[in-house]
Amino acid sequence: MATAVRIQKIMADSGFCSRRAAEKLIDEGRVTVNGRPCSLGDKAIPGKDLLAVDGEKILVEKKRSYVYLMLNKPRGYVTSMKDELERRDVSSLVSDVPVRVFPVGRLDRNSEGLLLFTNDGALANRLMHPSFSVPKLYRVTVNSRVVEEQIIRLSEGVMLEDGMTGEATVRVLENSEERSVMEIVITEGRNRQIRRMCEAVGLQVVRLKRNAEGPLRLGMLAPGKWRYLTNEEIMALQRVASPTKIAAKKAAVQKRGKGK
Repeated sequence: MATAVRIQKIMADSGFCSRRAAEKLIDEGRVTVNGRPCSLGDKAIPGKDLLAVDGEKILVEKKRSYVYLMLNKPRGYVTSMKDELERRDVSSLVSDVPVRVFPVGRLDRNSEGLLLFTNDGALANRLMHPSFSVPKLYRVTVNSRVVEEQIIRLSEGVMLEDGMTGEATVRVLENSEERSVMEIVITEGRNRQIRRMCEAVGLQVVRLKRNAEGPLRLGMLAPGKWRYLTNEEIMALQRVASPTKIAAKKAAVQKRGKGK
């Protein structure tokens, strides 16, 4: 007998959008199952029940060929496949990809650099989940000198309106009165996190570029261009976001707890 699955998972596995985006669509009442509106928590049978978004049928394939690629997102583009305000969005930059893909995570409109796309909803969901702590490396340019106190605060975590940030790795590449450049590595993915962290310690970001995410490096990829990931890169991504990684982490925590 076919097993019913949560609707947001079916949508993500189909490559229609990420699980997070699917939950938003469901919450907005735009998703139907067999012609009837559904709610968060509802389930359906893949390949049997008919799912649609705004009347557009979601095709669920029994066997899917997954696609993985990286884009060097330029400044001035929003990370969306369709922007309600009609701003330039990243969909136009990957319109020549032969299958439907969606971005993994976000870069704000004024930020640039590495942005991953795929139609593998399960892997995308793991990469974005905070429990996997996937590191992201940013090159951050500010319009003033960076002092030691600011570096320490950024490294140890700063209080934002949505809570304390985790530890970060900060390396100063250039430092002058008019301009300083840092490399900052974080493992979280909050909205505009690097910018807000810098603002919290009195620094104003004038340029922000993501150069690496997990095992992926942007390299010499030109702004606005995309390329497929190599097999080695795909396997490295799967390792960094492997379910066994979380299982091992939980086991280690439980072991430490018993030892107290």
